[in-house]
Amino acid sequence: IDAPLDDANISRFVEMLRGMQDQTQFILITHHRKTMEIADRLYGVTMIERGVSRLVSVDLGGAEELLAAE
Repeated sequence: IDAPLDDANISRFVEMLRGMQDQTQFILITHHRKTMEIADRLYGVTMIERGVSRLVSVDLGGAEELLAAE
């Protein structure tokens, strides 16, 4: 949904999401770095070898806690 947006409108979009994220869960499909930065969790699909796809999940909140503990 954010693909056609320029940088100024991406910033507005991200601020709108931040304003609602305490009351709402969102599922976003994006490749935009600024949109991914506000996520609590990222999911992706990678192909380690030809024909073998693998689901990848990263809990960004947990990753921040691990970094802070080090």
